[in-house]
Amino acid sequence: MSAPQFWPGRYTDRHGNEAVVFESDGRESIRTTIRGVRFEGDSMDDLGALGGEPPEAPFTFFDGALCSCLLEWEVPMSVTVEGQGVRTAVLDCALRLGAPAGPGRGLDTETLTTTLRLDGHAYRSAEGHDDFEDALNEVQRRLPPGSRLKACVSCAWSDYHPAGHGLMAALACFRDAKDLYRQVDGKHGPRGIFKTWQEHTESVQETWLCEEFEDRAGDTGYRGPFPSRPLS
Repeated sequence: MSAPQFWPGRYTDRHGNEAVVFESDGRESIRTTIRGVRFEGDSMDDLGALGGEPPEAPFTFFDGALCSCLLEWEVPMSVTVEGQGVRTAVLDCALRLGAPAGPGRGLDTETLTTTLRLDGHAYRSAEGHDDFEDALNEVQRRLPPGSRLKACVSCAWSDYHPAGHGLMAALACFRDAKDLYRQVDGKHGPRGIFKTWQEHTESVQETWLCEEFEDRAGDTGYRGPFPSRPLS
């Protein structure tokens, strides 16, 4: 994988807001410092304080992770544009984490909004997506014909576990098992994703990109094409 990325962002809660920087390794590690406290998690909705117990106010936590706040950040992304090659874009992300809804009930709200900014145009997903898979599928559908996101989410060698996944960073990369993954045609059976799952190289973030990227074409793997077919 390539070197870590540093995403400029902002943290906001009822106590105020401040500029922050999120450090990502592209796999399952995101770190930042907020009000002098160091946080780390494998996803933006799982940022806990490093070194043990969560600090006292001015923060709110649920199961050890930040909540009752708004996290905003910018991710550099590549887009292939027909006739122009690869262009540089920025994905603006906003994740609103609500208050604890009660014991065993999670948060009362968790909404993700993404906006891709490319060559002076903005391609925005609807508010309220549960994860980056859905948000980036919608962004891709809004792009002009001949434009394709170039990232792990649109790569030929990536797939999700049939049991489901969280907000981000649970996308399995099969770059070291390409021949096996080419044969996957569903969930079960001798060529199902369950049969091949243990061969995946690692889990990656949807917005990441490595040198072995190949565009996802056709109805391949367990999850099928990118963008996915809208529900009828």
